[in-house]
Amino acid sequence: MARTPRIVTFAASLREGSFNRRLVRVASDGLAAAGADVTRLDLRDYPLPLYDADLEKWDGLPANALALKTVFAAHDGILFSLPEYNGSMTPLFKNTIDWASRPTPASKDGLDWARNKPVALVSASNGALGGLRGLFHARWTLQICGMLVIPQQKALSKAATAFDETGKLVDPKEQEAVYAVAKALVELASTLAR
Repeated sequence: MARTPRIVTFAASLREGSFNRRLVRVASDGLAAAGADVTRLDLRDYPLPLYDADLEKWDGLPANALALKTVFAAHDGILFSLPEYNGSMTPLFKNTIDWASRPTPASKDGLDWARNKPVALVSASNGALGGLRGLFHARWTLQICGMLVIPQQKALSKAATAFDETGKLVDPKEQEAVYAVAKALVELASTLAR
């Protein structure tokens, strides 16, 4: 019998009312509906300084960077919900990946947790493109880190009116699109976890 794939999710936004924090909840529901065991992270629980090689040299890897690496390594896949800042990924997301990619005394390869890890990307923005440009930059960065970013993705536009008061997507077609991304991630993670 196949093992239930474990998927971790987070939104690369700290703002409580963030569209991407709402979208990652919808995507997490889609992952669970597709049969995954879902862990939702909140990056506010893992604060990190801006990456600085001198800080790393003097103090080593921050405890929260080590904790994130451990969480990522323990899961079969990752789903990121990413805002777009000035046509690219957020500093919060890039900084998180930068710290998580650093080597440790136990592993000189800082990306051992990332290699061939299935990843899905979604985004939400009030703009017409729904954060699509940021997904391109994030996809490139994650692929450089050795992750398997699935081709399916969802950029949700007009996000200010896309959610109801309970956080669900108003348009069933939009929910279906998010759930389709989640299902594709679960299928790949399930195949690779065998």
